[in-house]
Amino acid sequence: MLSLKQCPACQHETWQPVLTARDHLVSGENFAIVKCENCGLLFTNPRPQDDDLPGYYESDEYISHSNQAQTFTDRLYKLARYFTLRQKRRIIEKYHPDSGKTLLDVGCGTGHFLQHCQNNGWQINGMEPHKQARQKAEALTGTTIYASLSDIATQTFNVITLWHVLEHVTDLRGTVQQLHELLQPNGLLVVAVPNHQAYEATKFGSHWAAWDVPRHLYHFDRQSIGKLFATHKMELIATLPMWLDSYYISLLSNQYATGSKKLINSFITGSLSNIYAIKNGNFSSLVYLFRQAATP
Repeated sequence: MLSLKQCPACQHETWQPVLTARDHLVSGENFAIVKCENCGLLFTNPRPQDDDLPGYYESDEYISHSNQAQTFTDRLYKLARYFTLRQKRRIIEKYHPDSGKTLLDVGCGTGHFLQHCQNNGWQINGMEPHKQARQKAEALTGTTIYASLSDIATQTFNVITLWHVLEHVTDLRGTVQQLHELLQPNGLLVVAVPNHQAYEATKFGSHWAAWDVPRHLYHFDRQSIGKLFATHKMELIATLPMWLDSYYISLLSNQYATGSKKLINSFITGSLSNIYAIKNGNFSSLVYLFRQAATP
C-alpha cells in the first residue's frame, strides 16, 4: 500500500480520519478515508500502489469498462446512460456555443458518449487507460483512442469532459495541470464527480456506494473541487445536478448495507436526496463547468 505524506490537492501534510469503507466490487478489503485540514479534500489513504490499481477494476460488474448488463442494476445503469447522453451533449453545447467543436473525452470507457457527439457534428478524441475498454471505444467510433493524456502531444481542444473520472486519476495535481494545457483559451472543461455531502451519503455512511474504494482515490464536495481548480486559474461558471445518480447509488448502497437492493426504499431515498438538494445544492453527483482564461 501507498501511504501519502501530502494532500493530493494542496500538498498540506496534516489530515483527520473520516471513515473506513469496504471494496464491495473486487477485493473485500477495507480502506481509510481522511480529510485534509487545509483544503477539505477527502482522499483514500493509504491506497494501492499505482501498479496494483488496475487489478481493482478487473470485474465484469465494472460496467463502464465491460459494457455488459448482467444484473438489474447494470441494466438500470445502461438505461440511464441512454437518456443522459443527449443531456450531456446539450450541456456542452449550451455553455460552449462557439463554432469550434473539438472534443476530448477523458476516461471515455467504451466510447458511447464519444459516438453520440460524433453523430452530432463534433470532432471527437478520447483517452481511456483500460485496454479492453479502449479497444471497444475504437471499434465503436472508428477513432484512435489515447491510452494517456501524455500521448497527446500538440493538440488542444475546445471542450474537455471528464464524466466520473477525476476521482480515479493517480496524479491529481498533475492531471489538472495537463487539462489546463490541453484546453484552448476560452475553452470549456466539464467535470462530473460524486458529492459526499449528498443526503444519501449521510444516510448510508460507510456503505455509500460512491465511496467506491479504492477505485475512487478522491472524494469531492463543492468547496474542495473549487479550490483545486482555482489554483490552476480555471473559473467555475456553473454547477449542475445529475438527477438520476441518487437512485442508482441508493440501490447499490442498500445492497452493500443489507444485501438487498430494496427497490422502493432506494427510490424513496434517491427522491429525498434530490428534494433536499434542490434547497442546499448537494446532489448525489454534480457537474462542474470551468472556463479556461483567455490569453491576454
